[in-house]
Amino acid sequence: MGKRLADAQKQIESQRLYELQEAISILKSVKSAKFDETVEVAVRLGVDPKHADQMVRGAVALPHGTGKVLRVLAFAKGDKAREAQDAGADFVGAEDMIEKIQGGWLDFDVSVATPDMMPLVGRIGRILGPRGLMPNPKTGTVSMEIGTAVREIKAGKIEYRVEKAGIVHAPIGRLSFEAEQLAENFHALLDALIKAKPAAAKGTYLKTISITTTMGPGIKLNPAHALAVFQAAAD
Repeated sequence: MGKRLADAQKQIESQRLYELQEAISILKSVKSAKFDETVEVAVRLGVDPKHADQMVRGAVALPHGTGKVLRVLAFAKGDKAREAQDAGADFVGAEDMIEKIQGGWLDFDVSVATPDMMPLVGRIGRILGPRGLMPNPKTGTVSMEIGTAVREIKAGKIEYRVEKAGIVHAPIGRLSFEAEQLAENFHALLDALIKAKPAAAKGTYLKTISITTTMGPGIKLNPAHALAVFQAAAD
């Protein structure tokens, strides 16, 4: 552990569960990186992803975005291609884009497609799938409303997926965001995870929650308090 991170860790009680606002305040106070760090949340869920009926996956539009400009590739033809382009897609195409990707090009962050394009896109599933770049109906990236899909991604829509250990990692903004903006993005993510709870999940669903930055320490949050604050806001 470097000196900077070690000094930051001294300001955190390792066994304590913090409230969200205090944790955000600490992360801002220990900032020392010269760039605008990403703030990320890790939520350990009470699910076993090895069972298909306990998979948690979806997408959520963060009210204040992520602070990152995403490069969007749209697989579409004709009017739908023009719709995607008008909505702000960085790259639009069909067979030409398939060939380009097969040649090694992957300079995009998210891909979307109209349903009729999926048989074509399936040819490069082995390339896109492992990188998390494959369009998927469950995350809204396969849609006839391709213009809407592009605009939502550009506005800050993120995808989330539970990993093998039952953990969801997701960005909720940049450290330069106002504390309230980070809190609202956090609650939007929490709302999405709660709504995505599988019927087969038993026991405690939100087991642990932690928040960190690209170069900063991890801070454990109190899941019960986070849930109570969220529910109070929803009411």
